[in-house]
Amino acid sequence: MMQHIRAIITCQSPPPSLSSLSLPLSIPPLSLLSGLRRSLLEPERRSCPSLSRFLTMDSRSRSRSRSRSRGAAGIIVQVALLLCISGGTTGEARPVQRWKCPSAPAAHGVLLIRTRAEVCDSPLVSNLPPASFRSSSQLSGSHAPGFAKLNRRDGAGGWSPLTSDRYQWLEVDLGQRTKIAAVATQGRYGSSDWLTSYLLMFSDTGHNWKQYRQEDSIGSFPGNSNADTVVQYKLQQAAVARFLRLLPLHWNPSGRIGLRLEAYGCPYTSDVLSLGGGGLVYGSSPGPRRSSRDVVSLEFKTARSCGTLLQADGGGGLGLGLELQRGKLLLLTRGPPPSAPRRVASLGSLLDDQQWHRLAVERRGSQLNVTVDEHAERVRMPAAFDGWEAEQLSVGAARGLVSERNFRGCLENLVYNGLDLMESLRNKERRVTVVGNVTFSCAESVSVAVTFPGPQSFLQLPWATSSSPEGVSVGFQFRTWNDAGLLLTFDLPEEGGVVWLYLSEARLRLQIRKGGRALLELSAGSALNDGQWHSVELTSRRGRLTIAVDTEEGGVAHAGLPVSAGSQLFFGGCPAAEDSQECKNPFGVFQGCMRLLRLEDQPVDLIRVQQRLLGNYSHLQIDMCGIIDRCSPSRCEHGGRCSQSWSVFRCNCSASGYSGATCHSSVYEQSCEAYKHNGNTSGHFYIDVDGSGPIGPQLVYCNMTEENTWMVIRHNNTQLTGVRPSAGVDQHSVHFDYSTEEEQLLAVISQSEHCEQELSYRCRKSRLLNTPEGSPFSWWLGGPGSGRVQTYWGGAQPGSRQCACGLQGDCVDPQHYCNCDADRAEWAEDSGLLTHEESLPVRSLVLGDIQRAVSEAAYRVGPLRCYGDKNFWNAAFFDKETSYLHFPTFHGELSADISFLFKTTAPSGVFLENLGIKDFIRIELSSPTRVAFSLDVGDGPLEVRVESAVPLNDDRWHRVRAERNVMETSLRLDGLPVARRGAPADGHLHLQLNSQLFVGGTASRQKGFRGCIRALQLNGVTLDLEERASITPGVRAGCPGHCSSYGSLCRNRGRCAERANGFLCDCGLSAYTGAFCHTEVSASFLPGTTVSYTFKQPHESGRNSSARPSSIYSDTTLRGEDVSLSFRTTQSPALLLYVSSHRGESLALLLNKHEALEVRYKLDGSRGAEVLRSGGRSLADGRLHAVSVRRRADAVTLQIDRRPKEDFNLTADGEFNAIRSLVLGRVHDSEDVDPDLSRLASLGFTGCLSVVRFNSVSPLKAALLHPHTSPVVVTGPLVRSTCGSSASANPHAAQDTRHLSDRPGSVGSGQPLVNAVRTDSALIGGLIAVAIFVLASGLAITARFLCRRKGTYRNQEAEGVKREDSQDLTFTSQRDSQSVSTENPKEYFI
Repeated sequence: MMQHIRAIITCQSPPPSLSSLSLPLSIPPLSLLSGLRRSLLEPERRSCPSLSRFLTMDSRSRSRSRSRSRGAAGIIVQVALLLCISGGTTGEARPVQRWKCPSAPAAHGVLLIRTRAEVCDSPLVSNLPPASFRSSSQLSGSHAPGFAKLNRRDGAGGWSPLTSDRYQWLEVDLGQRTKIAAVATQGRYGSSDWLTSYLLMFSDTGHNWKQYRQEDSIGSFPGNSNADTVVQYKLQQAAVARFLRLLPLHWNPSGRIGLRLEAYGCPYTSDVLSLGGGGLVYGSSPGPRRSSRDVVSLEFKTARSCGTLLQADGGGGLGLGLELQRGKLLLLTRGPPPSAPRRVASLGSLLDDQQWHRLAVERRGSQLNVTVDEHAERVRMPAAFDGWEAEQLSVGAARGLVSERNFRGCLENLVYNGLDLMESLRNKERRVTVVGNVTFSCAESVSVAVTFPGPQSFLQLPWATSSSPEGVSVGFQFRTWNDAGLLLTFDLPEEGGVVWLYLSEARLRLQIRKGGRALLELSAGSALNDGQWHSVELTSRRGRLTIAVDTEEGGVAHAGLPVSAGSQLFFGGCPAAEDSQECKNPFGVFQGCMRLLRLEDQPVDLIRVQQRLLGNYSHLQIDMCGIIDRCSPSRCEHGGRCSQSWSVFRCNCSASGYSGATCHSSVYEQSCEAYKHNGNTSGHFYIDVDGSGPIGPQLVYCNMTEENTWMVIRHNNTQLTGVRPSAGVDQHSVHFDYSTEEEQLLAVISQSEHCEQELSYRCRKSRLLNTPEGSPFSWWLGGPGSGRVQTYWGGAQPGSRQCACGLQGDCVDPQHYCNCDADRAEWAEDSGLLTHEESLPVRSLVLGDIQRAVSEAAYRVGPLRCYGDKNFWNAAFFDKETSYLHFPTFHGELSADISFLFKTTAPSGVFLENLGIKDFIRIELSSPTRVAFSLDVGDGPLEVRVESAVPLNDDRWHRVRAERNVMETSLRLDGLPVARRGAPADGHLHLQLNSQLFVGGTASRQKGFRGCIRALQLNGVTLDLEERASITPGVRAGCPGHCSSYGSLCRNRGRCAERANGFLCDCGLSAYTGAFCHTEVSASFLPGTTVSYTFKQPHESGRNSSARPSSIYSDTTLRGEDVSLSFRTTQSPALLLYVSSHRGESLALLLNKHEALEVRYKLDGSRGAEVLRSGGRSLADGRLHAVSVRRRADAVTLQIDRRPKEDFNLTADGEFNAIRSLVLGRVHDSEDVDPDLSRLASLGFTGCLSVVRFNSVSPLKAALLHPHTSPVVVTGPLVRSTCGSSASANPHAAQDTRHLSDRPGSVGSGQPLVNAVRTDSALIGGLIAVAIFVLASGLAITARFLCRRKGTYRNQEAEGVKREDSQDLTFTSQRDSQSVSTENPKEYFI
């Protein structure tokens, strides 16, 4: 195969035409040199003297030169050194670098040699005749457009228009459709005239121009900075067109518009078909197919918004279709008759713009990939299409029929499975047939449109009053995305009124006003801002005024006066106020396109308007429609709904679970661990495991009552389910459906530190696994997808073919490894936890030994439970400013979000940085109170900053969330207001980075960060900082010290304890329990209930104790106390708390008969008690009241609820000596009670006590949670309750139930979902309530006889006393494993 070497060298005075040369190595050097001199280099002697000198060397010199460089490559190099070639840079626009040519052949120049199989960079303009150039105007004959050739000095050295304004243009006719790959510009030679920016247009016909846009957004190209430098821009996507038009936008302010240009490309050939309602039909060859892959590709153009483009028919009546509807391409599937077609995808938009669009369809089995221009969709076909084969392909005609619904337009490059169907048609192959009108050409009608792009746009046309003095007839078509704007206005010449035709709320409205009041108002149409072409007719004849939209008459009125137009009509807007007194616009400007304008049934020649030969205009784009569909493809992510106006689009993120300008950032946390560290408690939460990634949010239950935070995911059957023999059934199979999607489930397991699932089997004469050597009777499937077969049981190891008892060696039959395999008639059980993550979750269960009549079994598969978040605590510590971690380049071209936590004591430092050629992103702590997010996507540097009122280098965790999308750049810091900067309306879209991502520093090793960075995520992907830090000097994995940030979450005297990953609230010194010591510990008391807590004996004070923190004993001699509790009762008098001592001293807290609170101190055994009475009354009202008593020596402070504090002074010595016990409820030992309180103490207490604390002792908590490890004795019924919670204090408080459709709300801000799943616990609560009611009734009779008082009290949500060592309510394993028990017993106290 012949290879080509491309040699490029630039010269101080380059020639105009060549930028590259492809040379075959097999050409002899002498003939090559001779050919080059004759055809290419002779004209350039003047511009490159060194070349001329070299070419005039004698043959002896050239011979010496050849001997110095032997071989073909050396000769080609020397030839290349002779060429003074203009070589513009490719890629981004930039000036051509100039190098001096060598003065002697032995000198070496700058040379670029590269091998290329296909070159498409030949000059296209330099050899064209002057007739191929047109322009809007020219300054003089020597400034004509024909002189606008690169590096030429003919005429005045380039083109300049008569007037330098933004309505000028230069057009080049390339003679035929050509592939254009690059454009280069230069200023006018020897002048101060050059362009600094311009627009580029292409067309096949010289009409209906299409603006070339970079990245589907940027419309302008950078120009020159002087008159001589060549600036070349390589088009990101090559354009195919015959005509090229350049429109100046800006130019040298000290000069005028001046231009020389060149275009580079290569010839373009294709077969073109024109379809006028017919089409092609291709039938596949008979016989078996060898491949399940089908590929169709073509280009099409049309002016119609509807029509069938492609249809594939196959066996079983199944088929696929691609149809244009409203300018969009719909993918349809058709099932067997008589089923209707089903829409499965929509691609593209505005495809009726009479521009070429590329379509590619690829089918691989049941997977279908469809691409329209840059919009691609991947679709999974219905199951009925499995194994389906296309037997017939119809192009442009549905089922090969001529129909008005068929496609009408042009096609080219039609290829099906590698076969050129157009070539086959030319060759008249039998498999390709023609239906209807098909020609080998592309005839298209010329329709000149005009674009109104901005607020200063208007079109003014004269009205010939003589043609219709008593009426008016105006027609046009328009398309827009805006729902409001002026379409047409004119004055009434005689009546002094004005007519306005405008859009309002996407409806067409007509208003006639005179003298400040409306004479007539009409409306027609609806939803006219859909981007489609709509026709409008305004007609007034013989006093009858009519407006019609889309040929349907929308409004008719009879005017009492004739309606006729004045001398001028204004379309789209009005001139500036100082320029016109005839036009007023109270409705806003129109932004959109118009075409087919007619006045009195005569078409308006818009080309004459463009040439300033008819009417007037401002800021219009004539002969093109510049409408853009910014919602196709949609930039709204995660199902956000896109809407748009002419210049911007918006995303509606409601009900998506995401927020931001493009619905990019999740409103939910990524794990239960994250919710806990926001201060949330147990409940149902939506979690989004990958943040802004593709996996959606899911509802889970977060159990935060234990040391670990558990995420619980339930399935459809977590109950113990019995299985009995059934006739003819050898196996029982059950499948488990989880409440989350597959990808969510696997992501949770992968992200968690530990996952487990309970698997249990109860059996009687039903074997489970039998022996390791034999085939198992039962098995289960677990893991990704449908799961893999597993033959071990809960509590055993994968592959062991055992149960837990076999692993522990305690099975009931030592010969077997499962209890059930003993095959006994007694009930047995094999159960345990499955913890191998690769085998989770359990997908299905197969039970085999159930066919015998005596067999009986039951199984239970618990919910999936996981704790820990590997990502949340993944951290690294940077101890030097020069230390950093590096990762692969961050790819966030269109959407980029970065989130992390940091803590530091340094005043500044760069968190991360990633660089490109020009683009970059950087997040840094720029000062002790400021975080800055800076970036450049090609529009220049942009910075977003958030200022904090407090220093950020306080060694506490702070959260940073930065986001950049096509609409805005935003930065969040902790809970401070979000800082935002909008993106330019016509700015770059793609963030292009190519360096490594530096974390904790920069590539220059300056301004590095000293401190900790944790949970670093980029677009939902967590970077493993710890793994990279473990192999990087100067960086340590992990970062301890979390209590400084999260310690405030521990409430009610809870203490924060550090953990390797996180923290723990130690509630040992608190009367509360729960994850944050926030859950009240309450109990319902009956008259016979006693809780007695015994303090240390004096001689035991020196001993060590192994008791739990909640049962720590107090000192026996006190000079002060802190007592607090909450109560609710209707009993008075009532003893709330009693503390006694070995020396006859005591402390009593009670309600007297006046329902007031009394504190009785007896600190001297030889004297009576001192009574301290509160001024508050009516405390026995059944409501919750909080009491705190504080004594220091003889000073006592008392506070009830939030009432003002009351101060008292005692007369005793202030010491409480040798305290012995604390009693709640009834006091049984009357010897311990002060005689004045003995009768009251014997009555007991009826009501609720909550969060009782005496110094560091919490007796009620010890009795309920740690009865076996605390010196506490409980007598009588004691029922734990939530009667002390604030929610139960208000029986009418509504429970907050949130669903996904309620977003954002309390869920998004981290509040749990209550009652998200039903439970049967209400039934259990009812049974408990009945039992309590019977007991309470019996005790009530006794109490009534003793004290002759009665009262009632209602207690909500009580449950039996928990004897486990838990910090909160244990998680129930009832049918709904995600719900906390909600029993509601009623208790009555007298």
